[in-house]
Amino acid sequence: MERAPSDWQRVLHPGSVALVGASGREGNPMARPLHWLRDRGFTGRVLPVNPRYDELGGLPCYRTLADVPGPVDLVLALVPAERAVATVEEAGAIGAAAVVVFASGFAEVGEEGVQLQTELAAAARRVGVRVLGPNCQGLYVAASRLFATFTAAGERPLEGSSGIAYVGQSGAIGGAVLDVAASRGLDLSAWVSTGNQADVDVTEVGRVLLDDPDVLVLAVYLEALPRPDDYVRLATEARTAGIALVVLRSGRTDGGRRAALSHTGAMLPDTAAFDLVSREHGVVLVDDVEELLAAATLLRSQARPSGRRVAAVTSSGGAGILAADRCADLDLAVDELAEETREKLALRIPAFGAVANPVDVTAQLFNEGGGAFGEVCALVRSDPSVDAVLVILTMLVGDTAHALAVDLAETVAAAPPGAPPLAVVWMAGEDATVAGRGVLRDAGIPVFSSLAVATRVLAAVAPRPAAPAEPAPPDVSGGTRRTSSVSGGPRLPADDGWAALEALGVPVPRSVRVARAADAPAAVDAVGGTAVLKAVAPGLEHKTEAGAVRLGVLAADAEREAADLLRTVSGVQAVLVQEMVRPGVELLVSVDGGRDGWPPVLTVGRGGTETELHRDLAHALAPVSPATARGMLAALRCRPLLDGHRGAPPADVEAAVDAIVRISRASTLLEVNPLVVGTAGAVAVDVLLAHPEDRP
Repeated sequence: MERAPSDWQRVLHPGSVALVGASGREGNPMARPLHWLRDRGFTGRVLPVNPRYDELGGLPCYRTLADVPGPVDLVLALVPAERAVATVEEAGAIGAAAVVVFASGFAEVGEEGVQLQTELAAAARRVGVRVLGPNCQGLYVAASRLFATFTAAGERPLEGSSGIAYVGQSGAIGGAVLDVAASRGLDLSAWVSTGNQADVDVTEVGRVLLDDPDVLVLAVYLEALPRPDDYVRLATEARTAGIALVVLRSGRTDGGRRAALSHTGAMLPDTAAFDLVSREHGVVLVDDVEELLAAATLLRSQARPSGRRVAAVTSSGGAGILAADRCADLDLAVDELAEETREKLALRIPAFGAVANPVDVTAQLFNEGGGAFGEVCALVRSDPSVDAVLVILTMLVGDTAHALAVDLAETVAAAPPGAPPLAVVWMAGEDATVAGRGVLRDAGIPVFSSLAVATRVLAAVAPRPAAPAEPAPPDVSGGTRRTSSVSGGPRLPADDGWAALEALGVPVPRSVRVARAADAPAAVDAVGGTAVLKAVAPGLEHKTEAGAVRLGVLAADAEREAADLLRTVSGVQAVLVQEMVRPGVELLVSVDGGRDGWPPVLTVGRGGTETELHRDLAHALAPVSPATARGMLAALRCRPLLDGHRGAPPADVEAAVDAIVRISRASTLLEVNPLVVGTAGAVAVDVLLAHPEDRP
């Protein structure tokens, strides 16, 4: 017996669509869905509902949803916000699968709107109807010719299906994606705008679209971070299905939402955990709509690069140099080609060209025709040291350009499965290269007008260097972890980060806390005769800038220096007398305890008072293995300092690795700056501790 269609099948491939509040006014955007559903190939029933009309667009118009004969799969609510809840309830009463709520005036406008959106979601749950929106622009599905949207981009013919599906929160950005893609001959297979997501969100729609056999790439636009479990499930299912997932995320630079810790609070992106989880699951992250579409175009018909080595092939030496520069900026390697490859290229390229990487074929090669340029690209593409090929064309137009495009398209089609992807940068007017660009597009070869965008896309789709996998590190806390200083216990004093470090087994200097200046000399003697004095005060993060630190204090001077700190530092509660630690390489190590279900993020970088100035940082999901910690250190620009710069003795890297692994296991917000790495050992000489309730 044939299975009944799921609710989502009724939404994406409905047998009937009711349009509540349908309009017959010319020029009204809300009249578009009716006209498009009626005139553009949708084979289901189109049912306008509006008590003001008996007929609309040549179709019978019904007073209410209850008056509509027969079953209704999908309802388009073309009504004001105040009518949306009632429409959802009426849709539930007739057994509709879903309602698309286009109206704005919900959570995006303030408290009253938030309340109305809450009522909308509650009504949907109560009557068993799914809601797309509110404040959305609906959906379009190529296979069913479903134009359940009013976006102006729908005016495009939209007659094909590129294998690229899109889902995103913003209607305006979504409309731009649909329009730009169509203008390039990339009619989307499906397009969905989720708006405020009162019920259905991006991840749910995305997972539904992954089941479409026509979808090869899923492009996603996010404004609000999804629930971590839902996002990981989407990414995992995409990877399992062999469907590339490309994500454009906005709102990534609002550093004001965090600042719980002094240094990392200012420098750690708000979406660091999201970015790291994305990369861990093979998601391609891009920075704008152009890159979103370009990456999707590349991945719908070509393999993803297996590494970050790029070969450039061009007729312009200058263009090749520019390409190499852009690749270097993005950590893409432009390595020497194999000797065998260079020997074969030398037989095809004029002597005044170049067979190194970049490969300069010279303009003369194009005059030879007969597939000569395609042969060169095929040779380069088959070189074992090449993960992607970037073809850079300059002023090639007209018939020569078209013939070249056909040559390249045939070259890509003839390559074995899994061959390195090939992209083209065409530095010539689009109006003079329309035919050639069309040939390349149909062959699944992305065409860029900018080297900068092309190399950014290649960098986005290429894998990130990763440390070798190791088992999770053992518990290195040195005993039972003190819950009160690490997680879940009572609130700690501002300076109890030292207790957290001790519980984690991280080496710290000998320290004595004194409340009276008179006790400072004895404390200095207790920690070794020469000490650092630090004022202890709530919220005192940048101690040096606040004049709250005294270095190299002897016992004879300790009372005077302590008295000065107690007198001059605002809010001071005590003075910490701490053992002087020998100079070494100063690192920043911090872990930001997970929030909103996202995992904690470990940050390692150059430490000291100039941390923000250098911004030399590496991030990873916490906790980390020793291999990952070593990889993070290797990624820092300051790594030569650890190896012994200009004759200095090498630092104890393994001690630093051990401290990093231990700190990464903290389950609250903990920052060590600096961790002083000497020739024998690493010591945390300053620490800040925060708690989940301290975070903005």
